[in-house]
Amino acid sequence: LFWALVYGYCALCACLAALRLLCGLARRPGSTSRRAVRENPPGCLLDPSLGTHCYVRIKDSGLRFHYVAAGERGKPLMLLLHGFPEFWYSWRHQLREFKSEYRVVALDLRGYGETDAPSHKAYYKLDCLITDIKDILESLGYNKCVLVGHDWGGMIAWLVAICYPEMVTKLIVVNFPHPSVFTEYILRHPSQLIKSGYFFFFQMPWFPEFMFTLNDFKILKNLFTSQATGIGRKGCRLTAEDVEAYLYVFSQPGALTGPINHYRNIFSCLPLQHHEVVMPTLLLWGEKDAFMEVEMAEMTRIYVKNHFRLTILSEASHWLQQDQPDIVNKLIWTFLKEETTRKR
Repeated sequence: LFWALVYGYCALCACLAALRLLCGLARRPGSTSRRAVRENPPGCLLDPSLGTHCYVRIKDSGLRFHYVAAGERGKPLMLLLHGFPEFWYSWRHQLREFKSEYRVVALDLRGYGETDAPSHKAYYKLDCLITDIKDILESLGYNKCVLVGHDWGGMIAWLVAICYPEMVTKLIVVNFPHPSVFTEYILRHPSQLIKSGYFFFFQMPWFPEFMFTLNDFKILKNLFTSQATGIGRKGCRLTAEDVEAYLYVFSQPGALTGPINHYRNIFSCLPLQHHEVVMPTLLLWGEKDAFMEVEMAEMTRIYVKNHFRLTILSEASHWLQQDQPDIVNKLIWTFLKEETTRKR
C-alpha cells in the first residue's frame, strides 16, 4: 500500500507537469525551450568578504567537497548545510556574521555546485550523506561543531545529531522538523502531502531535471521570487545578481541530477524509527513557508531531550536565513550564548 501510494502520487505529479509543459509549448513554443548559456560566475560568488573557497577530499569515499570558510582556523567550528535548490551561497549572511567567533564553513553537499556528484542515485542514500558530514568534520581537523541546517540540510543535520551526538555541541535547524515528525505528519495530513508533491515527482528519471530547464530555469527563479513560494514583501529579497548566482550553478551540465538524486532514495528510508536528540536545539521557522506546515515545528519538541527553543517568524518564508538574516542571526547568537542544561 505504501509503495502504491508513492508511485501513484508520482504518476499524478508527472501528469500535471506534462500538462503544464504541453500548455506552455502551445502558448509560447519558442520561449519554453529557451536557455541562456552561463559560462562565468557572477561577481557575488567571488566576493572575498564571504570567505575563502576551499576543497577537501574524503579518503573513504574519494569524493572532493567544496566549501567556503570564514573566520580564523582554530576557532570553534560552525558547519552550515544548505537545502534544495541551494548551495553554499544561501549562507552568505551567516558567513559574514559569525566569523568573528567561529570558523564558519558553508558546504556544498554531495552532488551540488563544485562538490563531486556521483552518477548513480544509490550514492545519495541518507547514510552516505550522514557519513559525509562526519568525514568532513574530521578532515577539517575538528571532533565537534555547532551544526546548522536548512530544509534538506536540516534533515541531514537532525540525522547527524542523532547518529553522532558526540560531534554536535549545539544543533540549529531552519524550516525542517524532526524526521519522525515529518514522516508521521505527512501520512496523516493530505495538505502536507500535496505540499511535498515534489518528493514524488523527483522519483522519475530525467524528467524533473528537464522541467527545471524550461523557460531559462523559470521554476528555479520562481521558487525564490514568486508571490506563492518566494521571499515575501517584508523580507530581504534576492537581488538580480543573487538570482543569477543560482542560475549559474544549476545551469551547468548535469548540475541538477545530483541534488534531485538526494530525493530519489528517500522512500527507501521511510518510515524512520523514533530517535531522540540529546544536545541543545534551536528550531527556527518561517510561518509563510509554502512547503512545510508550521504545526510540525511544535511537534518536534517531544524528540529533543535537552533544552529546546522554537521561534516562529510570522512574516517569513521557507528561505528564512536569506529572508530575515538580521533576525535569524540575532536569534542564533542568543542561543549560542545561552548556558543550557540537559533535561532530566
